[in-house]
Amino acid sequence: METIRRAGLKGRTLKGGSAVERLLAPLYLDPHRDHHRSVFLAGSGRSGTTWVSGIVDYRREYRLVFEPFHPGRVPLCRNFRRKQYLRPEDRREEYLGPARKILSGGLRSSWTDRFHRTFVARRRLIKDIRANLLLGWIRANFPGMPVILLLRHPCAVAASRLVLGWKDNLADVLAQEDLVEDHLHPFEGEIRGAASGFERHVFLWCIENYVPLRQLAPDEVYLVFYEELLAKPETEVPRLFAFLGQDFDERVYEVLKCPSPLSRDGTAGGWTPGGWRGSVGEAGARRAVEIMGLFGLDRVYPDGPMPDPEGARALMRGTGRSLPGEVPGGG
Repeated sequence: METIRRAGLKGRTLKGGSAVERLLAPLYLDPHRDHHRSVFLAGSGRSGTTWVSGIVDYRREYRLVFEPFHPGRVPLCRNFRRKQYLRPEDRREEYLGPARKILSGGLRSSWTDRFHRTFVARRRLIKDIRANLLLGWIRANFPGMPVILLLRHPCAVAASRLVLGWKDNLADVLAQEDLVEDHLHPFEGEIRGAASGFERHVFLWCIENYVPLRQLAPDEVYLVFYEELLAKPETEVPRLFAFLGQDFDERVYEVLKCPSPLSRDGTAGGWTPGGWRGSVGEAGARRAVEIMGLFGLDRVYPDGPMPDPEGARALMRGTGRSLPGEVPGGG
């Protein structure tokens, strides 16, 4: 099969449904109020989470729940920061209550339902770019729910964010004392010293992925790599659906050819694994590797645009190899 990289943008562009579908989006049944009926998809902003959610739900069998942990859009989550971290043992109801309602299907809002198109939903697909630092806490408090973590090269993520004028959240991240104490103390000086917007976004990518890799074991989260889905869909799609315990047909490959409703043409060469090189340059790429190296994440993207999945899994909890800053029994 021709790779998605070659297919490029030849497939039809997804526009989020017809006007009638958007009007009827809030009118649906979600009868199974159990977090085990949810699939949680997390990833950094601009990593392709909306695109991957379209792949998983290519048959429109899920209720799509869009970015529910956004405190500026979802009043239920007003107590959460934009990049909230919680220790796994945290049992405060001000956080557990909203999460329980989200994960069990009780939340309805125009923001979270904006891409939902199914009248009767037997499962939910919850997609969020602000929840990476919550994954250890979610896994501890809501066990048995399938969790997917999507990774994309930090240069692509940072370049795309800068093109779109996104501000970083490093100040909000570093203001969380528990997060710094548990995970970031060894790197705090380097993080605070980030000189450019590009460096700050690369540091943020490292934090967003270092923490869940450090907290979770390989059997607690399924890792998906944006570049591998583009370059090797024939291998990666069957693996993804096997993890979800579902079958699939050839129609899914047509969805892979389509940008997500939130894609922006020309942002960091999104439809080729190394398309960001032109905007980042060799000096930027070297600096990104240096920053990743502080966290040990250069094992995830060791050389060039393609990931090393085994390198990523080797960094995870319980695999016998420690990430920088880790103490025995910590995290």
